[in-house]
Amino acid sequence: MGENPMLKFVVREQSYPDKRSATERAADFGEIYGRYAVPAAEDQAARCSQCGVPYCAVHCPLQNHIPDWLRLTAEGRLREAYEISNLTSTMPEICGRICPQDRLCEGNCVIEFSGHGAVTIGSVEKFITDTAWEEGWVEPVVPGKPTGQSVGIIGAGPAGLTVAEYLRVAGHEVHVYDRHDRAGGLLTYGIPNFKLEKPVIMRRVDRLKDGGIIFHQGFDVGRDATLEELRDRHDALLIATGVYKARDVKMPGVGAKGVVKALDYLIASNRAGFGDVVESHEDGSLLATGKTVVVIGGGDTAMDCVRTAMRQGAKSVKCVYRRDRENMPGSQREVANAEEEGVEFVWLSAPVAFESGGADGDAVTAIRATKMRLGQPDASGRRAPEPDPGSEFTLEADLVIQALGFDPEELPVMFGAQDLAVTRWGTLRIDHRSMMTSLDGVFAAGDIVRGASLVVWAIRDGRDVTEHMHRYLKEKAVAAKEAAE
Repeated sequence: MGENPMLKFVVREQSYPDKRSATERAADFGEIYGRYAVPAAEDQAARCSQCGVPYCAVHCPLQNHIPDWLRLTAEGRLREAYEISNLTSTMPEICGRICPQDRLCEGNCVIEFSGHGAVTIGSVEKFITDTAWEEGWVEPVVPGKPTGQSVGIIGAGPAGLTVAEYLRVAGHEVHVYDRHDRAGGLLTYGIPNFKLEKPVIMRRVDRLKDGGIIFHQGFDVGRDATLEELRDRHDALLIATGVYKARDVKMPGVGAKGVVKALDYLIASNRAGFGDVVESHEDGSLLATGKTVVVIGGGDTAMDCVRTAMRQGAKSVKCVYRRDRENMPGSQREVANAEEEGVEFVWLSAPVAFESGGADGDAVTAIRATKMRLGQPDASGRRAPEPDPGSEFTLEADLVIQALGFDPEELPVMFGAQDLAVTRWGTLRIDHRSMMTSLDGVFAAGDIVRGASLVVWAIRDGRDVTEHMHRYLKEKAVAAKEAAE
């Protein structure tokens, strides 16, 4: 009997891959974490205690077989580790980079509870699949025996791409329609390079294209075809558009020049990262260089904005959030990274008005804000913020970025499909037993059903809806065959 390669958490300390210094990383858009060398990855994987009830997997939306691929990594069986990791996720190296592991798998690691520090699950997951790409272990998408049926997918984000892959492997012809000129959705245009470098996404997209999935880029449903026309063109449809409509603050001065939406700002930055000519960078309207920047919000999008502004060479960057650090929705790791890079957080504060002036009189010059205090818990369980009377103060600003979350667009109107039922929140109403909308053969998954959420949940929803769509298509084919006989 050889030595057990696992259970090393008592003698080996938790160690993440090296993080570049704040000064170095704030000067470019490269990813901030390095990669494990093989021995370090094996060492960290060997810290797993191989629990009988793996809470890491229980708290992973994909129920990834985490202890299994950690053990295989520790044993040097990396290709097998990749195969196991790839069984449950279409994008393991992307989840390894951008999942909030501190809230999911690592936050529920049993040895974290025992005081030894969680296994570095996300970093090992990223290492496994990055290695698989380099070694040529990532196999092409091989279409199954042709079914003669066609599927249309609206939205090329993580949910849509997941379904496209699985249904292509099942033998269906798959068309993906997306409004942007590149696939990936918010992976491509919403998440900055320093968290997710774009070649990581593009190699996934290229793999799908090589597998015969047909992409229709720059395609607006409602403008280029109605939903009904797409229903006529395909045997089944999936709506996986995500939620893109920015929530606005409603207060005096909100229309001032220089008060911008987070997604507009991030898309411009990501386009520039691809080398595109970006007009809003040429004219400076969505560029932070030399500016006094204030970002309003406390989620991960706000963190993406403040950290992007630092890299663009802002004069100063402040983040205004109405709750305190403990009650913010964003990742605590992201807050720590932002602080290291020079961002100043103004906790328990909320804007009440934007002041404008300057040469043309309508450019934002400052934010008037008030201090907040936390009252009783609200419906979400977090303590509700309420204004602290007489505590107003002013922050200078010539670029204000609103990062207050996203709501669904009005799809029935946009798609010319008045029969498409929505909930009171504007998300698509589905039958949760079949994941079908109110229209026969039209399914929905991801944020457009659950509201703004995590990439890993979009992949999970894509995996789930694939089964329902496959069953529907099979039944449709059987019915057509019987009708023809």
